Order: sequence, then structure tokens, then C-alpha cells
Amino acid sequence: MISMKSFWTALPAEGRWLLSTVAVSTLGRGLVLPFTLIYLHEVRGFGLGMSGLLMAVIAAAAFVVTAPSGALVDRYGARVVLLAGQSAMVAGTLLLAFATTPAAATVALVLIGINFGASWPAFNSLIATVVEGEVRQQYFGVNFALTNLGLGVGGIVGGLFADVGRPETFTAIYVADALAGLVPLALFLGPLRHLHGRVLHPPRDLMSGAVPGYRAILRSPAVRWLTLLTFVATFIGYGQFEAGLPAFARTEAGLSTGAIGFAFALNTFVIVALQFTVMGRIRGRRRTRVLTVMAVLWACAWLLVGMGALAPGSALAVTGLLGFGLVFGIGETLLQPTLPAINNDLAADHLRGRYNALNAAAVQAGTVAGPIVAGFLLEQGCASALIALMVVGCGAIAVVATVLERHLPATVNGRPAVVPEPVR
Repeated sequence: MISMKSFWTALPAEGRWLLSTVAVSTLGRGLVLPFTLIYLHEVRGFGLGMSGLLMAVIAAAAFVVTAPSGALVDRYGARVVLLAGQSAMVAGTLLLAFATTPAAATVALVLIGINFGASWPAFNSLIATVVEGEVRQQYFGVNFALTNLGLGVGGIVGGLFADVGRPETFTAIYVADALAGLVPLALFLGPLRHLHGRVLHPPRDLMSGAVPGYRAILRSPAVRWLTLLTFVATFIGYGQFEAGLPAFARTEAGLSTGAIGFAFALNTFVIVALQFTVMGRIRGRRRTRVLTVMAVLWACAWLLVGMGALAPGSALAVTGLLGFGLVFGIGETLLQPTLPAINNDLAADHLRGRYNALNAAAVQAGTVAGPIVAGFLLEQGCASALIALMVVGCGAIAVVATVLERHLPATVNGRPAVVPEPVR
């Protein structure tokens, strides 16, 4: 049985510092996460299609900087890249708080996207250098649970405080998000200033004398299928969770920002409450099979939220939205300990930044496509097509996970290593 106490004891001091600030630093993000599209559309008055495009700017900017960031992580270390990315995040969030034109919002969202593109490969690489083995999978799960604790509390506060009739309330929560973003900066300038997170003497290609790059990594079928799986899962999951879900709940299910905030909070509560239990249940099981179960749960979640269009503003719509938050959250507890662990167990130490950058690029591509597709379909009155696309996409996740399994070493796929019996 995995417990927080046993997990905490197994962590080195650097791992404890990283975890100690996660919930606080993500509290600010939770204040605004469910409401950015609503803020752009209903508070700043941008069209729904324009708002969807602006949401996609975050992921587009992240996608552009992800590959260079992975190379920088491998060369200079994760800490330097994290400091640069987090500084861009604070500046972008402050600008977005006061943005009244699409141009200003675009600049702000580009800065926020730069942070996502830089921080994803850097932070995952840093975690992988701090912890290894079975504790690494547990760390990714616990980190995700604590992240959701901060997001959940922030979602409740944001949902209760933010009012589309009072733009200043949205300005206030974005300023608070920027202030919370100073916590990671203090961490890497203080207690973790010694943790660079790079391989000092990486092995080089025998022919060229250079460190192998992205082309060499992508020759692996396992990497290619894992990248595709990450893209599809992000498009169906987080690409819609931040844009398609709130927009559908507002425009098709007729629900309030308070109800949306509560659904986000329920989602995070489920993750925090169940993550340790789920990690114990999936321990030693094939990670690809775990992802297939997640796909089934996500398909059910999208069908639940789709019920809201049958009776907008009704108890059925509220139930469907809350059911989505619950079931989708259970699926997330399966996703987050497994996908990053597969990626980092595949990675060579000197290429860890690039491996995580490829994974991050797939995530960013999914979050670019998600808001654009959702905004277009909803603006065209094709809400049913959006739900159908999500369910079909969940089926695609299961298929790709099955193919990926054929290319993964057993230990990378979560199975214990087989120790050969001694020869008598």
C-alpha cells in the first residue's frame, strides 16, 4: 500500500522542495483556468471563434519554443529554462489582466505559452533527475494530485468571486495568478539554486562527434507511437477541458460560471482523493492497459456532459457536468502517473530534455487543435458533432495504446524486471 508518509520518506530533499510549493503555485492558475475563454468572450467582448483562436495561441507559442527548450535543457540544465519560462508567465498573466484588445491579449497569451513550452520539458526532466525507479512514477502521480489540489481550491474561489458583469473581478484573479507565479521563481533562486538538472559529459555520436538530436530519437517506433498517443489524449482531454467543456456548458447546457467552477473543483477533489489509491492499484500493471481503461472512462465522461444539451439549465445539465468532472478525474488519475513515466523511462539521461520536449510538443499540438475545433463546431451549431468526435477520439486512444504496447520494453511498460534464475 502506497502512503504519503512512505512516499515522502523515499524522496530526496530536492524532491520534497519541489513538491512543497506545487499546491501554492498552482492555486493562482486554478483561479483563472476554467474561465479564460469566458473572460475573453463575455468580459472583453471578443467573438467565440476569436476567443477559441486566442486560447490556441497559448499552445501555438508553446509548440514553437518546445523543441529549442528541450535542447537548452540538455545543454544548460532545467533550472535555467524554468527561470526564463516562469518569468514570461508572470509578465503574460499581468498583461492579460488588463488586456482589452485582441492584440494585447495575443501578446499576453504568447508569453504564457512560452512558459508552457519551456517549463514542461524542463520540469519533467528535473523530476527525472531527482527521483528514479518506482518512486518516479509515484512522483508524477503525487505531483499531479497536488497540482489539482491547488487548481481545485482556485477554481472554487474563482467561480465564486468572478462575475462577468464586473470586469474588475477578472482583473483581480489574473493579478493573483501572477503573484502566485512568483513562488517557483523564489524556489529556483533559493533552496534549489544548486540543482541544474543536466548531464555534464553527454555521450556523442561516433561519426559526427555531436550529441544525438531529435532525428535520432524519432527513429524509435516507441517514441513515435507514444507521441501520437500523447497528442490524441491531449486533444480529447485537456485541449477540450479548458475550452470546449466550459464553452459547451455555457452555450449549449446553459450553466453558470459557478456551476462550471464547481465541476472543475469536483474534478480536482476526485484526483486528490483517489490518486494514492489508484497508484497502488496500477502498480506492476502494464501502463498501456491502464491508458486503455482511461480512454473508456473519458468516453463515458463526454457522453455525460453531452446530456446537458438535451435540457439546458436543468438538473440534468448540472448532473451531466458534475458527472463529467467526476469520471474524467478518475481517468486522469490513470493518465498522469503512466504517460510521463513511460516517456522518462524510455529516455537516455543526456537526451531527457529532448524526450520531454517531444512529449510537450504533442501536448501543445493537442491543445492548439482542441480550442480551434471546439470553437468552430460550437459557433456553427454542431455541439453534437463535438461530443461524437470526443467519443471517437477516446476509441483512438485505446487503439494507439495497444499498438504502443508492442514496442515497449516490459520494464518501461510498468512490468517488474525478470531476474534470471542462477545456473546450477
